[in-house]
Amino acid sequence: MKKSPRQWLPSKEALSNHRFIRWLGPAVLRPRLWRLSRRGLALGLAVGVFFGFLVPVAQIPLSAVAAVVLRAHLPSAVASTLVTNPVTFGPVYYAAWRVGGVLMGEPASEAEQPTEAAPQAGQSWWQSLTGVGRPLILGLVVFAVVGSVFTYFVTVALWDLRLWWLRRRRDRGRTS
Repeated sequence: MKKSPRQWLPSKEALSNHRFIRWLGPAVLRPRLWRLSRRGLALGLAVGVFFGFLVPVAQIPLSAVAAVVLRAHLPSAVASTLVTNPVTFGPVYYAAWRVGGVLMGEPASEAEQPTEAAPQAGQSWWQSLTGVGRPLILGLVVFAVVGSVFTYFVTVALWDLRLWWLRRRRDRGRTS
């Protein structure tokens, strides 16, 4: 049997009892946050992807708060924060660091990149971290904005495509 996408999403009870989301109280239980609609689902996924890329810690509570404020689909906002997880964290952050470096005008090839992980003479650990941190933060902001906008529009397009396909199928059934 085919599994419904709803089975992958957290339940109302699970989210309302989640230790980081519980403080939102009755706002989490609003019916609009749980109803699947084109706008709500697309916005929920976009919010989750945004916070999944941008914030390395407390992604779920931040996306839940944003979903409540924006009246987006709450379960999809929480679930889509898993765009960065222990498996994808390393490659995503490395790619964001590289993209940020390119956007800041730093050398693109590995051979030209200075090693900035270890402090050099006269550098504190903070100075060496900010050397890596600036391109990383810029790359994560770019990933978050582009990823969330892309997710929103692809979700809307797939929703419309599904409706078109269902209508076409229904209309074929009437003519035969």
